[in-house]
Amino acid sequence: MSLLDSLGSMLGGGQSPQGGGQAALIGAALEFINNQPGGLNGLIQRFQQNGAGDVISSWVGTGENQPIAADTLHNVLGSEAVSNIAAKVGVEPSMVAGLLSQVLPHVVNTATPNGEVPANGQVDAGGLSGALGALGQIAGMFGNKNA
Repeated sequence: MSLLDSLGSMLGGGQSPQGGGQAALIGAALEFINNQPGGLNGLIQRFQQNGAGDVISSWVGTGENQPIAADTLHNVLGSEAVSNIAAKVGVEPSMVAGLLSQVLPHVVNTATPNGEVPANGQVDAGGLSGALGALGQIAGMFGNKNA
């Protein structure tokens, strides 16, 4: 089972007809993680440097994941990164930060099942299908106000 299949299962998702944009957001998020210098290790360092090290440590660890507010995540990632992800998927940066604040804890947690970052720091981005329904459910939580 790929990381994304696991993510979809954890979030209660199945197949969703809402497709393309959701796949693009998940793909852009995983690409962002993997393109950090050091991959997931680089993302962890970014969180630590921006005062959210305890939050991402909870995602890596085996205990309960601490939540992260969209504005905090936006500050950690930086406006440029959020804008780049938003541009790739064609949504407002504020929407991306909100969605990523729901998805990233599960992505990081699933990528570190034993509380350890993969040796190469790369997150397995195989098969997007399992996570599409999960992201659709998360997007529904935001009420599609911009649609």
